[in-house]
Amino acid sequence: MNTAWTSLMTRVSSPDLAGNTGIGPYNYVPSRDVGIAFVTLFAISTLAHIVQAVRFRMWWLFPTAVFCGVSELVGWSARLYSSGHPRALVPFEIQISATITGPTPLIAANFVILEYIIKALGPRYSRLSPKMYTILFCSSDAISLTIQGVGGALAAMAAGNGKNPTTGGNVILIGIIMQMVAITLFVIFSSEFLLRYAYDQPLKPPADDLERHQSIAYKLGMDPRIKISLYAMGFNTTCLFIRAVYRTVELIDGWNGRIISTQLYFNVLDGGMVVLAIFTLNIFHPGFLILPIRHRFYSLDATPWCGKA
Repeated sequence: MNTAWTSLMTRVSSPDLAGNTGIGPYNYVPSRDVGIAFVTLFAISTLAHIVQAVRFRMWWLFPTAVFCGVSELVGWSARLYSSGHPRALVPFEIQISATITGPTPLIAANFVILEYIIKALGPRYSRLSPKMYTILFCSSDAISLTIQGVGGALAAMAAGNGKNPTTGGNVILIGIIMQMVAITLFVIFSSEFLLRYAYDQPLKPPADDLERHQSIAYKLGMDPRIKISLYAMGFNTTCLFIRAVYRTVELIDGWNGRIISTQLYFNVLDGGMVVLAIFTLNIFHPGFLILPIRHRFYSLDATPWCGKA
């Protein structure tokens, strides 16, 4: 680790950034074309999410999908700037923090969507109440986001001041591992719910008119829109999990390791995975797929749990 740190400091410590012809803190020159592509894609998706959130009055999309899009937009804008100024430290520091923390809120969107799906299919198949999924997993997501943000800031400041960024990297690693654990538990609980629903193995009998109505509706089969939402959520979660695994391996490999120094890995396994995840939510939006289903149960459940059309 000391050798890696010395190499990193050699790349970033020169005060004469304009006149230095070294390769810079990335250990490569960020691609301008890739930067333009990702900035454009994240700008389109973020704008679409803002419009969709307002259209369907799903305000929780602002601290989740929109926050992710803005963070990624900032991070990739910094990388785009770095393509012309590869030794500049400020954009390097910005992209560390922004791209590390950006995808975390997007995971929380899946937690909220699962709550909606459980309410639609029947809470009696779920080990946790629908609201508890949002409370527990979004809380863990917020803690993970905070840890990663602190770690990213520590690493960026250390690199900028010519100090060892390992401490910040270790803090980031803790946050990402916590995120991976949360995703794994989310998959386990949601899988159990879906299996119980598929085999009609509820944990408890219908508790009210709404659940009795859902029990009757079960015989008609799952609504195709719910199926599409589940497939989209599964794909979205898989992309974000792949990205988390990549970031974990990257940090374990070290600040001067082959993984962090290979631009293709970052472009595909970080930027590419987040683009796929955030556009999946745009295209298979809960406002299109889940919101209309609430009208089926609206007279039995006065709580407008999915926003308003």
